[in-house]
Amino acid sequence: MTIPAKYENGVFRPLEDVTIKEGTLVQVHVPAEGGPGTKRRSIKDLPFYGMWADRDDIIDGVTYVNALRNNPRG
Repeated sequence: MTIPAKYENGVFRPLEDVTIKEGTLVQVHVPAEGGPGTKRRSIKDLPFYGMWADRDDIIDGVTYVNALRNNPRG
């Protein structure tokens, strides 16, 4: 279960109704780079992006994978 909450004055306060028993021990996971508003990384930022750009035998990923499925041994 994920419960959105806000940290105020040393206390985590849920932002919606919580249906757990009073006194239940819970674990709180705080994302390292902030909360839900954190911008997601683009795939273009990953080191493998564009690694086949100079290959003539790979038109696009889908076509290449389909060719491998049709003839897996080349």
